[in-house]
Amino acid sequence: MLKIKALMSWKYGGFAAAYAAAAAAGFFLAGTRVAGVASFADISVSGAVGLPYSAAVFAGSLVRSIISGGVGHNIVKLSSLALIVIIKMFLEPKNDPKLCGINTAVSVFASGAAVSAVIGELIYKLLFYGFYAALAGFTAYSAARVITEIKRRRTVDISGMNGFSCAVVYIMFISSLCSVKLPTVNAGMIVSAAVTLTGAYFYRQNGGVFCGALSVCGAFLSSAAVGTNMVLLPAAGLLTGYLYRQKNHIAAACFVGINFALTVFTGMTVKGVENMMDVLLGAVIFLPVSAFYSDKWIRTGNENSGALSEMISTKMDFLSNTVSELRSESERISEMLLKSGDTDREISENSDKVCSLCYRRAFCWKSDRGNTYRGFSKLADMTEFAAESFPAELDECIRKGDLIDAFTKSSREKAAAKLMEMRFSESRSLLHEQLRITEDIIRSAGERVDVSYSETVSRSIKHKLEKFGIITRNIIAYYNSRNRLIAEIYFDSEDAPGSGTRVCDLIADELQLSLDCTGPVRSGDEVRIRVYEKPRYGMEVYAASAGADNSGDNGDTHTVFFDGIGAVYAVLSDGMGTGCEAASESRMVVSLFRRLITGGVELEAAVKLVNSVMVTKSWEESFATLDAVRIDLDDCGLTVIKSGAAATIIRHRGNVMKITSPTFPIGIYETSEVFVRNCEFESGDMIIMFSDGISENAYPFIKELLLGGDDIRHIVDEISGKAQVFNPCIHSDDVTVIGVRVTG
Repeated sequence: MLKIKALMSWKYGGFAAAYAAAAAAGFFLAGTRVAGVASFADISVSGAVGLPYSAAVFAGSLVRSIISGGVGHNIVKLSSLALIVIIKMFLEPKNDPKLCGINTAVSVFASGAAVSAVIGELIYKLLFYGFYAALAGFTAYSAARVITEIKRRRTVDISGMNGFSCAVVYIMFISSLCSVKLPTVNAGMIVSAAVTLTGAYFYRQNGGVFCGALSVCGAFLSSAAVGTNMVLLPAAGLLTGYLYRQKNHIAAACFVGINFALTVFTGMTVKGVENMMDVLLGAVIFLPVSAFYSDKWIRTGNENSGALSEMISTKMDFLSNTVSELRSESERISEMLLKSGDTDREISENSDKVCSLCYRRAFCWKSDRGNTYRGFSKLADMTEFAAESFPAELDECIRKGDLIDAFTKSSREKAAAKLMEMRFSESRSLLHEQLRITEDIIRSAGERVDVSYSETVSRSIKHKLEKFGIITRNIIAYYNSRNRLIAEIYFDSEDAPGSGTRVCDLIADELQLSLDCTGPVRSGDEVRIRVYEKPRYGMEVYAASAGADNSGDNGDTHTVFFDGIGAVYAVLSDGMGTGCEAASESRMVVSLFRRLITGGVELEAAVKLVNSVMVTKSWEESFATLDAVRIDLDDCGLTVIKSGAAATIIRHRGNVMKITSPTFPIGIYETSEVFVRNCEFESGDMIIMFSDGISENAYPFIKELLLGGDDIRHIVDEISGKAQVFNPCIHSDDVTVIGVRVTG
């Protein structure tokens, strides 16, 4: 048992297994035939894989030829394999599918031409080897495309040109299997039956017909007799496809029964009985395979899903633009209303009040209009009124007292109006900022995401939960761009469990996967729990806090949470001042930010919304910083987010850098300032976050600690413990230090 564990943990175990598989493929395929001639399957495999595995295929084929005594007969094949390995020595690491295909075709043609020239059959064989080389090269190109896609996305994409490549590889595989000599049964027929039944069961009628037709093509390539025996598979796959909602053993029994009925209708023979044995064995293989099969490994490239996603994206963009137009129109109207309270209106109203009953009105406003208007304008600009400051242009006015009273009143009204305008201006600014945030949220909600929805897994989860009495509103299971399963389970609030642990355990038991889950997230009368496969990377986090002057109260708040999709957030907020009041501000910022992020709001929009809430929550001045890092645990990407926060120290590849941002804290201005920066990051790197209680004088000390070791606890404790040593101020501040280290 210990030896097995040691082998599994051996870092070269994967390479050794792949090398052995390549050698076995060369050994097995060396004896297969296609259309009556030696199969080029082993040559194509050698051309499609990397250099060490190509050499393994060559070794396996050579061993098979030596054992069977057919080295001379297989000299063209062996020389082609050797030439492929030699060329790959110069092409590595450029294992491009096109180069693989060209390398294979050139090697086969050159080897065939050379051998034909030696035995004197160059002209006679040249055309044949040209055709043979083209087929081998194209098959190698197709296989290399499939391998590249599997390496890149860890899945098999059967849509578009990738699907065509998969079809070519599958046809050649079935053709090679069909030529294997076994007593009574046919290996190609058994595998074809299992694949056709699997396609029909998981992908309905289209899957059954597609897999069956490709299987028949491969069988006819091997020989017409074998192809004729398998010609009923597409029809059986079509009819079985209607049973995709049934249990797997029911689908298998129906598939066998349909094949038997079709065989009887077309004329039962001894060969037909042997074919039924192959179909039965294929159905037997399907039963355990279907229990562990997952559409995680297959991407069908559903075009309807893509069109729906495009439609949603377009509608969301249009809605976002509508909100943008509404905001622009509101701003324009506000500007127009501001211009309505001008000086001309004040002069006109006061002249009507005072001068309308004066007998000198005609002289003042007609004969001496210029002087009169200038005098009224000066009165309109005054804030304090006295006889000695009365405008000289109105010295002859007989109603000076009335004018002073009128303009004194209008001046007070203007002051009150300005105060109200200032308040309304703040409200309008906040409204426009909230409309702008709404635009961002709507637009980000409409962005296309690279996920693959799994109806099969969604249905399996629903049935499992219902079996144990757990009622759900909706279940959405999908695979992300890294082919990692994520399932979102939605409940009505009255049916929602208090924890996601039991739901996670039931789903893990159903899917036979190691899963984790987030806590329940509430939105209105709905609750969501996310269950997910663990990402590639992990995270080690440690924090230390201390109150100002060693008091028990700390105004800083910090948290670490996982969004359930693939990113983990470390968040720190420093409230204004110290103690309990500062803590309430920072707790509100952290709580709101976490709720918005887990609810699906985009990063910058979440910060702006938190700022909007903090500005409007009360008339009292209150603010808090926001310092957060987001780490994508699928690809180790790092994003730093800051609003008025202290610097963040990052150790990356043995270098230490400091990230600062000239932004204001949350809650000061209606329009928030957000600093966002994406940084390079990888496994083993570290992040140190801290509040304002850590002085800049401590940065050299922190750098020395980061370069001196990987013990995150020791580093954080040292920084926190020596905060006062580096603080030149008389009054200390609350101290919080968070250390983050990525593992994987």
